[in-house]
Amino acid sequence: MKRVEIRPSFEDWQAAARALLREHVPPADVVWLESAASQTVLPGLVRTPRAEGAGEGPDPVIRVPRGYIDLARRVAAQADPDRWRLLYEALWRIVYDRRDLLSDETDPLVKRLRRLEGQTRVVLPSAVASAEETGGGTTVGAAVFVPTAATLAELRQAATQCKGCELYRHASQTVFGRGPADARIVCVGEQPGDQEDRQGAPFVGPAGEVFDRALVEVGLVRERLYVTNVVKHFKFVERGKRRIHQTPRVAEISACRPWLEAELALVKPEVLVCLGATAARTLLGGDFRIMKERGRWLESPWAPRTMATLHPSAVLRGEDDAAQARLYAMLVNDLREIARAGPA
Repeated sequence: MKRVEIRPSFEDWQAAARALLREHVPPADVVWLESAASQTVLPGLVRTPRAEGAGEGPDPVIRVPRGYIDLARRVAAQADPDRWRLLYEALWRIVYDRRDLLSDETDPLVKRLRRLEGQTRVVLPSAVASAEETGGGTTVGAAVFVPTAATLAELRQAATQCKGCELYRHASQTVFGRGPADARIVCVGEQPGDQEDRQGAPFVGPAGEVFDRALVEVGLVRERLYVTNVVKHFKFVERGKRRIHQTPRVAEISACRPWLEAELALVKPEVLVCLGATAARTLLGGDFRIMKERGRWLESPWAPRTMATLHPSAVLRGEDDAAQARLYAMLVNDLREIARAGPA
């Protein structure tokens, strides 16, 4: 019997479940325990080392339907202590027995998971308290703050209370997505900047001006797009009176990801646009290279047609006028191809 101690988060359970599957440990041989420890403990398991240079993507044996990952994230946010066992049992059956398990609503395991999924989410006081006591150093994750069966307006309101990572402590406010719920096109950037943090709306600062100019040039109407960011709080370092943008860490992106997934699940875009490397790597994989693969139509779990292009701020970072003009032309060319996909 394997005693597996994890922190009560989807990410910790997922790491433990992957290790167990690699060792072919059946659900009946696992006892799941919640722990405040910072490291997952799996006594008796020998982790298979990754090959040198391998990425951080999931082990091939753990390729599962997107719907299961969404379900698991929602169930993990509940307080039922049996949820880890149920999730691992379902994962085992999907991988080794029946890939379409979740389509069988009469299966007792599926029924119980659906009941858990449908419960009102509860912010776990112990998790939030832990983050606050450590000055925000603990990443709780946003999943416990994301309400189920919510509208975009309800998501936006709930996000104002998010303490899923330490970024909320320093930002002025949460900057959620803006746009119609029936938008055909969703554009996703990295994070709000200084002006976005002050005004509470995405893409309203200098990069937003570049974005708006490019949209006009290709005939896309900003008001018909849904525009959001991977991370909802401004990360910065103060230098005198200025607040200088800092790229969010992987842990911060992962913590905030449930908000983005909830937005995409509600809007259901026909076209998804990743603006910049952070958005592209978050939604298309960590090995995505923006300058090499931008401007290509791709398939993704989020939309039938997905394309990555430059973030408008990249134009502003061009070293001289000629470089900025070249980068702006790349952005416009990609957006023009997106506009050709149909009116926004």
